[in-house]
Amino acid sequence: MNTNLLFQGDPLSTTVSVVLLGMSVCSWVVIVWKGWLLQRAVRDVGRSTAAFWQAPDWAQAQTAVRAFDRELLVIPLVEATQQCLPGTLGASGDRSQQLTRVLRDALHGVLRQLQAGQVLLATVGSTAPFVGLLGTVWGIYHALMGIAGSGQVSIDKISGPVGEALIMTAAGLAVAIPAVLGYNILGRLIGRIEADLEGFARDLRELLVTQPR
Repeated sequence: MNTNLLFQGDPLSTTVSVVLLGMSVCSWVVIVWKGWLLQRAVRDVGRSTAAFWQAPDWAQAQTAVRAFDRELLVIPLVEATQQCLPGTLGASGDRSQQLTRVLRDALHGVLRQLQAGQVLLATVGSTAPFVGLLGTVWGIYHALMGIAGSGQVSIDKISGPVGEALIMTAAGLAVAIPAVLGYNILGRLIGRIEADLEGFARDLRELLVTQPR
């Protein structure tokens, strides 16, 4: 972005430029952080679930899961099955319903953790072009008013200020496009992890339903 436009423009143009810069920084931080975290989570979920099913008993299965589950995505599901305390409403009723409830709640908590940052990327991707367009419209208006005030109109005098104002639109797209791509790519990784966790929760429920209390 033109530095003159950023630092020497009117307050609205400067504010728009700063907002776009902040959006860009925030979205790239989320993309890099979430990309690293989700790539690691994909491997860890596969290793954790495999280690669980290969363990000879429940205690060793929990220990094995903790050794691989660095992002704490699988262990909350395992621990949730031990939360039903005797003498409570949560422990009353059918064993299958109890397990369905606690596993569903644990899964929702894990998914909220995985979805962190997605709202920001969606917001940046949908609003950044309009923020840039606001800067462009205001910049063109400001430039035309300045030209009208000088009383001299020529292509040279119009093309410079208007061209600088149009940079705002390009800046808005440059901020929005990575955010949209990041949202979609990270969303596919989250969906893959979610499917694996849902499958594990279903298998875990079936295992415990058949076991005596």
